[in-house]
Amino acid sequence: MLESVKNTGDINMNLPIRVRYAPSPTGLPHVGNIRTALFNWLFARHSGGKFLLRVEDTDMARKQEGALEAILESLHWLGLDWDEGPETGGPYGPYFQSQRLATYHSFAEKLVAAGHAYYCFCSPQRLEIMRAEQAKRKEPPKYDRHCRDLPPDEVARQRAGGVTPVVRFKTPMEGRTKFDDVIRGEVFFENGTLDDFVLLKSDGYPTYHLANVVDDHLMEISHVLRADEWLSSTPRHVLLYAALGFQPPVFAHLPIILGPDRSKLSKRHGATSVIEFKEQGYLPEVMVNFLALLGWSLDEKTEIMSRQELITNFSLDRVSRTAAIFNIEKLNWMNGVYIRKLGIDDLCVRILPFLKKGMGPRVQRSLPEGYIRAIIPLVQERARTLTEFVELMDFFFDEELGYDPQMLISKGIKSKEAAFGAFRAARQGIEHLARFDAAALEGLLRPLAAELELKTGDFFALLRLAVTGKTATPPLFETMSVLGRERCLTRIDAALKKLVILK
Repeated sequence: MLESVKNTGDINMNLPIRVRYAPSPTGLPHVGNIRTALFNWLFARHSGGKFLLRVEDTDMARKQEGALEAILESLHWLGLDWDEGPETGGPYGPYFQSQRLATYHSFAEKLVAAGHAYYCFCSPQRLEIMRAEQAKRKEPPKYDRHCRDLPPDEVARQRAGGVTPVVRFKTPMEGRTKFDDVIRGEVFFENGTLDDFVLLKSDGYPTYHLANVVDDHLMEISHVLRADEWLSSTPRHVLLYAALGFQPPVFAHLPIILGPDRSKLSKRHGATSVIEFKEQGYLPEVMVNFLALLGWSLDEKTEIMSRQELITNFSLDRVSRTAAIFNIEKLNWMNGVYIRKLGIDDLCVRILPFLKKGMGPRVQRSLPEGYIRAIIPLVQERARTLTEFVELMDFFFDEELGYDPQMLISKGIKSKEAAFGAFRAARQGIEHLARFDAAALEGLLRPLAAELELKTGDFFALLRLAVTGKTATPPLFETMSVLGRERCLTRIDAALKKLVILK
C-alpha cells in the first residue's frame, strides 16, 4: 500500500520556474481556460522562468476540428508567447500528447509490474450495470475493484483471448492523501473516497491523470497552476507521483469564474470564448488586463494595468481563494478607457477591418484612411468596442440615409413650409461659404437660426437629421466639416425631396 504524500508549498522553489498551459482541442478556448494560460504566463515572465504550451489531444471522441487553431490564435492575439511547444519546439518534445503514446505505455507497464496498477477486463456493459446498481443504492459511482486482485494466470488467459484491458491505478483504500496548495493551503482527501481510476484506456490512449503526471515530470514542470475544478483530481496525481518515484510540483488551483448571477459562466451570460471577444471588438491588451483581475489583484483599487505592470507585480500570494465574477459591464468600461487612450493612427488600423466587415455592400466607395482619421476624433469618446465604430461612423460613408421623412417635422418646426425655408436658407449659406470648417459653419448657422426665428436646438436638430440621418451624433459643425460641403449639400437636397412627398 502506498503511503500518503504531502506536497509542501516550498518544494521546487529553488529550481528553475517552468510552468505549462496544457489545453485540450475539444472546442473554442473559454475565457476561464485562457485565464489559466495568462496566470501561468505572468508567473513565468515575472520569475524569469519558462512558459510551455503542451497540447493534450488524447481524447479522440471529443476532439474538434479547428479547435487547436483557435487556441493558438487566442494565445497569439493576446501576446502570450511560449518558450517551448508547437511552432517553437524545445528539448522536451514532442509537445502533442498523441505523439507520446509509447512513453505513457512504458510508465503504465512499470506501474503494473511494481504492483501499483492492474489490468481491468470489465466490459462497458458490466460497468454500466454496476453504476446502475450503485445509483439504486444511492451510492457515488465508483469502480468496484472487480479486477484488482485477479490471479496472474487469469490475466494471462484474458489477454490471450484477445480482450484488450484498461490499466487502473491501485488506489490505497485506507488513510489520507495530503498536499499543500499555494492558494488553498493544506488539502487532504480520504483514500476511501477515491476510486481505482483508469490510467490507460483500451484504445491505447492515456487518461489525463497518467499523461499529465508523466509529462509534467519529464518536462520538469516546477509549478502546476490550473483551474479549481482539478482540485479533486490532485490526490490521484499525488499518489501517482509517489508510485512513480517522482517529486511532485507545487500546486496552485485558481478560483472559478462565475457569471454576474454567481452561476457558472456560460453562453447565457454572453460571449465566453476569447475568439468571440476578439470578433466583438475588444482590444487584446484589455482582455489581458481584465482577465488578470479575475482572481488576482494588485491592491483594492488599481484597475488599469499595462502588460509590463502585470508582469512586474504578479505573484501567487495575491491570487484569491474566492470565485471571480465576470462583469461584462466592467469589461466594456475598461475597453472604452483603452480606446480613448489610443492614438488616431493606431485606432485607424484597428477599426478598419471592422468597418469593412460591418458596413458591407451598402458602402459604395472605398474606405480612405485619411477620411477615417478625420472622423475618429469625433466618435472616439463614445465607443466602447471596435464594432461600435461601425454604427457611430456609418453615416459618414452611406450614400443614402434611411430615416423616416416624418421626422423632419418636429415640435419646434411644425410644418413642411418651415422646414423647407430652413433647409433652403441653410443650403444657400453653405453653398457660398468661403471656408468650409467647423468655425465658419457655426458662424453661419447660429445667426441664421435667429434670422429664421427658430430655436437653435430645433434648427440644428433638423440639419443633423438631414446630413447624418440620426438624432444624436458628434458635434454638428465638426461633423459637417468632415462630411464636406458637397456631401452636406447633397443630403440637404435629399431632405428637400423627402419633404415634397411628405403628406
